[in-house]
Amino acid sequence: MLKVEALYPARDLLSRWCVPTFPGSDNASLPTQARLTTLGAMRVGHGAEPATNERSPLGVALILSGSLILVGLIVNAVQRGLFHPTGAADHHDEIFTKYAASQAWIATHLAEFLLVLVALAGLLVLCTVLREHTPTLALLAASAIIATAAIWAALQAVDGVTLKQAVDAWAAAPEVDRATRFADAEVVRWAEWGLQSYFRVLLGVALLLAGAAILLSRLMSRWLGVLLLLGGLLSLLIGFSVGYAGLESPFQDVATIAFQLVILVFAVGLLAAGVRAQKANRR
Repeated sequence: MLKVEALYPARDLLSRWCVPTFPGSDNASLPTQARLTTLGAMRVGHGAEPATNERSPLGVALILSGSLILVGLIVNAVQRGLFHPTGAADHHDEIFTKYAASQAWIATHLAEFLLVLVALAGLLVLCTVLREHTPTLALLAASAIIATAAIWAALQAVDGVTLKQAVDAWAAAPEVDRATRFADAEVVRWAEWGLQSYFRVLLGVALLLAGAAILLSRLMSRWLGVLLLLGGLLSLLIGFSVGYAGLESPFQDVATIAFQLVILVFAVGLLAAGVRAQKANRR
């Protein structure tokens, strides 16, 4: 009886004739079974042109990352503009009066909390893309992002709930108790300063690590990594400024706008990189 193993040389010979190989290409060095798989993936009637119906995992991940960051940033900016009271943040008499009169304070801060988490999730998706090529930096960046999300939750709990209760109690207090209630509200405000400062610093560290990972991975354009490095530096400087000067200063006015523009351009760049990766995969 003819053994199955006896057919292996014939199968290998057949594969060498049937599966096209090209000098200098990866296909020439593939094992027999891999070349057969390559042949099966070719389009009928188009020689060695690969099938193009599959999506690029890199493209999908980059599009998801950029979309999450954009949605978080833009929707949050819109809802804050509509519902969040504005004014001189460090003039407490004036701003506490506006906070106490706001009916949407808790809701708008809950929305802000969730939307910033959406943007941070976009950065985490980016870290999963970078993990294979720069595992240490990607892990450190992901850890910093998670720590940033944790301190963001604490910040929003203090700003979105505790401060509202404190200013409401001050606004409703009898005259004899108003000074004490106002001092209580200021203590809560100063706690918010501290959390805001550390949130900005941690976010800056996360962006610096992610930017360095992009530069070293070479998975996408280097200017995207440079943008994240710039955003991380701006966030660090804003964090230091909040710690020393409070929630408003001429430097913060400029740096905050610059930071938002940098992250916005970065997110659009991620989307463009993902689209390019998808198109390249279809060729």
